[in-house]
Amino acid sequence: MMSKIENFVWWLLLFVISVSDVSGQAVKPGSWQLVVANGGVSAMHMTTTHKDTVVMFDRTDYGPSELLLDRGRRRDDENDMALKHDCWAHSIEYNIASNNLRPLMVMTDTWCSLAAFANNGNLVSTGGYNDGSRRFVIWCPVPILHATGDESQRSELAQGRWYASNQILPDNRIIVVGGRRSFSYEFVPKTAGEGYYKLPFLTQTNVANVENNLYPFVHLSSDGNLFVFANKDSILLDYKRNRVVKTFPTMPGGARNYPSSGSSAMLPLMASDGFQKVEILICGGAPDNAFTSANDGDFVSALQSCGRIVITDSKPGWVMEDMPAPRVMGDMLILPNGEILIINGAEKGTAGWEMGRNPALAPFLYRPSADPGRRFSTLAPSTIPRMYHSSANVLPDGRIFVGGSNPHVGYVLSGTTYPTELRLEAYSPYYLDSSYQSYRPTIVALSSSSVGYGTTFTIQFTVSNYAPNGIVFHIYAPSFTTHSFSMNQRLLVLAGNNPKKLGGIFNAVVTAPPNSVTAPGGYYMLFVVNNGIPSAAKWIHLS
Repeated sequence: MMSKIENFVWWLLLFVISVSDVSGQAVKPGSWQLVVANGGVSAMHMTTTHKDTVVMFDRTDYGPSELLLDRGRRRDDENDMALKHDCWAHSIEYNIASNNLRPLMVMTDTWCSLAAFANNGNLVSTGGYNDGSRRFVIWCPVPILHATGDESQRSELAQGRWYASNQILPDNRIIVVGGRRSFSYEFVPKTAGEGYYKLPFLTQTNVANVENNLYPFVHLSSDGNLFVFANKDSILLDYKRNRVVKTFPTMPGGARNYPSSGSSAMLPLMASDGFQKVEILICGGAPDNAFTSANDGDFVSALQSCGRIVITDSKPGWVMEDMPAPRVMGDMLILPNGEILIINGAEKGTAGWEMGRNPALAPFLYRPSADPGRRFSTLAPSTIPRMYHSSANVLPDGRIFVGGSNPHVGYVLSGTTYPTELRLEAYSPYYLDSSYQSYRPTIVALSSSSVGYGTTFTIQFTVSNYAPNGIVFHIYAPSFTTHSFSMNQRLLVLAGNNPKKLGGIFNAVVTAPPNSVTAPGGYYMLFVVNNGIPSAAKWIHLS
C-alpha cells in the first residue's frame, strides 16, 4: 500500500501529465469514493441489474462472513465443507440510489461460478464448486425472500462447470464453455435429451498442473459464431454444428487466462459498418512459468502487453502494444463513451491463493481510436489493493463500482499483507468531473423503453454545451465480472439523425440494432454521448 507521500506524488503527476479528449479539454485522472465501509461479504462475483442494483456473491464454504442473514433465515446444506447450518450471508444486493445493502441467501456453492442475464432480466447463475458444480440457478432482479433461498429455480448441468465462461446467444439461450476438467460446452436451458458437446480446443490449450485456459474469453461475433480464446490461442466456433470454422494466430507473449489472468473485451460495434467489424482486445496476463514460480515463492512480473485482432478480417493478425505497467488479474470494462478501463489486479505473480504481489492501484484508460502509442493513460490510484477475487462493474450513472479481493482460504481481516476486503468503492472517470458538466447530456424521455429490432425510437435530452456532429447514441449490456473476465458486456454505437431542438429539448430518432446476433435480447443501458461525455443511462429492453 502506498505511503501518504507516494500517494501525493501520484496525484501531482496525474494532474500535471494529462491527455486531451475530443473536446480539447484536459482529462482529469478521476476520483475515488468509499461507498460502503463494510459490505460484510467479499465480492468475488459482481453484476449490475436493470433494477439499478448490484448483486455480489462469494463462495458459501468459507465459513462465517461478516453479515448475518435476516432474522429467521438459515441455510442448511449437508454438503457444505464449512458450516452445514449457516446463518451468514454469502451474497449481497446493493441499491445504488439508497446506498443500502441487504443480504441474499444462496443454497449451493457459488465458488468460481459464472452468470448471465436472460432476456427477461433474470440472472442465471451457473456452476461453482461442490454441490454447485452442476447447478444453474435463476435469480429475479429483485429476489423474493423465502425459506429456501433467493433463487427461484434450480436445475442440473450435464458437466461440472468450475472456472467456466458463458455467452448469451441470439436464440436467448446461454452457452457455457469450459471449466476445470470440462473440455466441452453446453446450453442453458437445454432441449429434451441434450447433453454436452466436446471441444478438443480446450484440451489442446490445457497445460498440466497449471492449466492457463480456465475462464476462457468468449465473445459472440457478427456472423453468429463464437470467438473462444484460451491460454494464448483462439478459434471461431460454429457451436450449432460443433465445428471450428477459423483458427487465429497465436497471441505473442505468455498466457492470458486463469490462473495467468489477463482480461478481454470486444471493442464497440458500429452501425456505420452494419455492426460487422468485430475487434477483440486482450491485455495483461503472466509468463508461461509464472504460476509455478509463484508457488515456489518467486513472483515474476506480469505481462505488460496488449493485443488487438479483427476477427472478421480475411487474414486476421495480432497488433501488439504495451500498457503503462504490467498487470495480472485486472478487470476490463467498456466505459459508456466507448473507451476501455483496466482496473484492479497486481503487477507480479498470478491468480490463486497468496500468489499475487505488488497491487496495481492505478487504473489505465485505453482509447481504441487514438493513434498507437497515445492510447493509454494512467488514472488516479485507489488506496485499497484489489488482488485475487476482486471485481468491478459499470453503473448507470457512469461510475465504476469496485469490490472484492480475498487471496486467502477464508476471511482473514487483519495480520496479513492483503486482508480480505469488505469495503466497496466507486471510481468516477474523468467525464464525471465538474468541469465537464456543461457537456453532459441528460435524458429526459424515451418514446419507448421496449424496443424491437430494426425499429426506430425517439430520445429526448437536454445539454448545455451542445457539440454539433458530436452526439452519438450507445447501448451497453452490463457485464458479469469475476476472475478478470467481464462476461457478456457489449457496447453498440447506434445510428441516429441529427437532433432537432424544440423548446430547449433535443429530439433524436435512433435506430435499434437489426437483430439478436448483433445484440442478444435483454436489458441495455442507453447513453447519449456528447463529444465523449456520456449522460446517465436509461434502461431499454431489446426483444
